[in-house]
Amino acid sequence: MSKPVTRVLTLLELLQTHGLLTGAQIAQRLDVDVRTVRRYIAALEELGIPVMTEQGRYGGYRLVAGFKLPPMMFTEEETLAISLGLLAANQLGLSESAPAISSVQAKLERVMPANLKRRVRAINNSASLILPKAHSAENKEDLLLLTDATHDQQRVRFEYASDSSAKRTRDVDPYGIVFRRGHWYMVGFCHLRQALRTFRLDRLQSVKPLQHSFLRPSEFDAVKHLNESMQNVPRQHPVRVLMHTDLASASYYLYGLEGVMKATDEGLLMDTSTDSLDWFARWLTQMPFKITVLHPIALWDALESHLAHIKNNFALEK
Repeated sequence: MSKPVTRVLTLLELLQTHGLLTGAQIAQRLDVDVRTVRRYIAALEELGIPVMTEQGRYGGYRLVAGFKLPPMMFTEEETLAISLGLLAANQLGLSESAPAISSVQAKLERVMPANLKRRVRAINNSASLILPKAHSAENKEDLLLLTDATHDQQRVRFEYASDSSAKRTRDVDPYGIVFRRGHWYMVGFCHLRQALRTFRLDRLQSVKPLQHSFLRPSEFDAVKHLNESMQNVPRQHPVRVLMHTDLASASYYLYGLEGVMKATDEGLLMDTSTDSLDWFARWLTQMPFKITVLHPIALWDALESHLAHIKNNFALEK
């Protein structure tokens, strides 16, 4: 809680919740001195919030009797959107955000009518989302800084090292931030490479904004660009298989796999690539439909090796 505006709003929240509070109590809760508390009280009064100052040994600050901020009104559709949004944020695994999520839920429940409060609790207690956890090495402060820079169209500088290269300083115009399969990515124009590039946030260090603005292309779609970039990443072994099923039936099993799918009279033709034929062979054996290996022959060898491993390591006790 570093910004004065945040502390002023927190002070308002404290006064609404606890009634009378002394300057010392407020200072302790906000981690500021008593003089700063008086400035925050003055800021509330300038906003039209009526605060009473009670003198004496048992004095302090309280809101004028009967004063309440008007309640927030939500439709059922808005309630569902808010609840699912908080549920998704919680299940992404951003541990630093857990207290903030709980605080938002508590504040919303306090101002909601009883029927909507019940609906929010029902969604929170009954619904689940299966989402990939955010990578633990990703820095929340960097994420917030980059989202601000993206919104403000402000260039950033950071140290970056990919799997295959040494650490380099990059100046980048951030076009968009995307969460994909457990990682946050930033898509933007890299001035070192003079081209669009994608950066994983857990590989960024020393992120800072620069005093340079830019103009993002009006039709730019960060999600589309990231998906296309991932599909075009070169891998060691090109693979072609024919899955004797349709796309609707296969889509559940194709989650997480990049490739080009084409429907044919015989089934679904998939062109993809992998750095490990052994891994791909293990993946194929989990499919519930018939598959024909078209390329490479080495994939068939990997399949035979994996099936032999299964046969040698499993036994039926009679």
